[in-house]
Amino acid sequence: MDTRLKFFNAFHVLSEAEYALLCSKLQPKKFLKGEIIIHPGQTQRQLYFINSGVQMSYFETEKKTHVVAFTYAPGPCALPDSFPMQQPSKYFLTSLSDSEVEYITYNNLQELFSQSQAIETLFRIMTEAILAGVINRHTELHSLTIEERYKAFCNRSGHLLQLVPHKYIASYLGIDATNFSKLYNTVKI
Repeated sequence: MDTRLKFFNAFHVLSEAEYALLCSKLQPKKFLKGEIIIHPGQTQRQLYFINSGVQMSYFETEKKTHVVAFTYAPGPCALPDSFPMQQPSKYFLTSLSDSEVEYITYNNLQELFSQSQAIETLFRIMTEAILAGVINRHTELHSLTIEERYKAFCNRSGHLLQLVPHKYIASYLGIDATNFSKLYNTVKI
């Protein structure tokens, strides 16, 4: 069983025919390290499934980059304020490393939903899981100490410590870069 099918089946089991139908709509695409995939004001028309690489969604203020999320294989990559509603995003989506993805257009995904209740159910359950993750992250940012946030991140996505510049992880965790460096050098996971 391939990695993507295992990922999907963790949310909702697809038959071979349903998985083949979904895969028939996927197209390959590559992004270079540092490439901006979506700019604020642009509407995301394609949902990406990551094969390799790491992407980051963020917004900028005058003084700071505010990291919202990281995406990586085998998961999906979308700006939730843009792709599902087909409206302009408030965020950047950038490839932090050379990335290989497969994508489906919004229109093709809607057609699949009409053709397959199982595929529609899969995407509904994945969306619910992402929403639950966002709420959990929001709670962590407001209720955990910086050390607890760091440990929770390491338990969830510790491999990113080797793949993502630490200043971006610090921003994601709402931690000053100096404090993040201290945590990285002293807290053992």
